[in-house]
Amino acid sequence: MRHHGQMHARPGVGVCPVPMNSEPTDSEHSNREHSAWGYLPPTSFRARRSALSNAQRETWDRLWPRLGMQAPSHTQAAEPTPREPLDTKTWFGREAPLVLEIGCGSGTSTLAMAQDEPNIDVIAVEIYRRGLAQLLCAIDSAGVENIRLIRGNALDVLQHLIGPESLTGVRVFFPDPWPKARHHKRRLLQPATVALIADRLLPGGVLHAATDHPGYAEHIATVGDAEPRLVRVDPGSEALPISVVRPTTKYESKAHEAGSAVADYVWKKRGQVTQSGDQNAP
Repeated sequence: MRHHGQMHARPGVGVCPVPMNSEPTDSEHSNREHSAWGYLPPTSFRARRSALSNAQRETWDRLWPRLGMQAPSHTQAAEPTPREPLDTKTWFGREAPLVLEIGCGSGTSTLAMAQDEPNIDVIAVEIYRRGLAQLLCAIDSAGVENIRLIRGNALDVLQHLIGPESLTGVRVFFPDPWPKARHHKRRLLQPATVALIADRLLPGGVLHAATDHPGYAEHIATVGDAEPRLVRVDPGSEALPISVVRPTTKYESKAHEAGSAVADYVWKKRGQVTQSGDQNAP
């Protein structure tokens, strides 16, 4: 998706749809500022209307009941209804390390990375139905069994479906940079969001973010480095529990051709789990 010369950012990644030109109400600001995580970014999106093809609709009807679910919409509620975290062991039919990908788009990276790591289970979150339908078709064609899909707001998923210290990794690839200064508050990776991600990561778990927007890259680096439970790591210098090697998509190739540099950041949650299950600080 093109924006100010950057090719790969996906508008609305990880956030639920409300009109793009709307501003958060006083009550919405208050609810977020008084959440357990502080201020979470107001949700917004860029309108995208596209119907499913017949083949996509058939695949959706056949596979979505088993592989997909709709996220609860509680982010803006003053008193959200409590619910139990996802039983991923039942959903996947096994117990395995769990990765959450926020804003999977059509799932090119999701599928390739899941195929490379069949021992890891992946939950891909996306707002737009067509992107999820494209990923469902690719899953069906490839016979991949370690991907599940959630349609909805990533903040709702993190707050209400994912328990503390349950994720081995979180991936946020090319979120919308919201380049205008007045829209920066809409960026997904704010301090409170990163704090929430850190809470959901297991000790030693990984946050991997990528962007092709220089302003957002600086913002992401600052916010990630400021989270006390995370430490930035060089993927080439130490072993990590998940791969941080992304496939290069056609959009990223166009970004490179246009001269846009892509920045990848990797953080690891402090602490390690011993064989007895005790957490130790590094």
